[in-house]
Amino acid sequence: MTTVLICDDHRMIREGLRRSVQALPGVDRVDTAETGEEVLARWPSERQDLVLMDVSLPGIGGLETTRRLVRAYPDAHVVMLAGVGAGDRDAVAMAISGGARGYLQKNVSREELSAAVATALAEHALGDPPRQRAPEAPDAPALTERELQVLHGMSQGRSNAEIGRELYLSEDTIKTHARRLFRKMGVNDRAQAVAAGFRWGLVR
Repeated sequence: MTTVLICDDHRMIREGLRRSVQALPGVDRVDTAETGEEVLARWPSERQDLVLMDVSLPGIGGLETTRRLVRAYPDAHVVMLAGVGAGDRDAVAMAISGGARGYLQKNVSREELSAAVATALAEHALGDPPRQRAPEAPDAPALTERELQVLHGMSQGRSNAEIGRELYLSEDTIKTHARRLFRKMGVNDRAQAVAAGFRWGLVR
């Protein structure tokens, strides 16, 4: 039985996401919460497979909620929900450094939402491997201008196809640039790349 917990203080956003997630194949139950405090109180007993956490919550906030939840329960799988503002992106980078597995924009497409849930379910089925964080480094890696453009697109929550359309490149070409920048940055996926990019000042 696959369960998802959505935490957002705006009812319309929360219910819209709930309907979208509930319609995804493989999802058996979708729960909702309005505050981080509610998540911290409920998750230990309910243990949903995936938590979609709004970055900007009242009270202790999404960032602190994620930090506390993952510190107490390392098997908690949290993906942040962010707006398009710079403040949200900064908070997302901090949340990823604190244990969140990734992020989605609130206006996420059904395709991207489905991919995020599928990834969460796959990791859960494989026994939830430990997080690997981007390494600290004194100097930022030397990325080409194209690699920086791809990284910037990732920081905006865009898919490879969307980045390709924006840069007039094929999706396969974007994937090639992504693999190269991952290698240069010493990271394994988009979430780590974006977090490291914010930390090094490569994206803002």
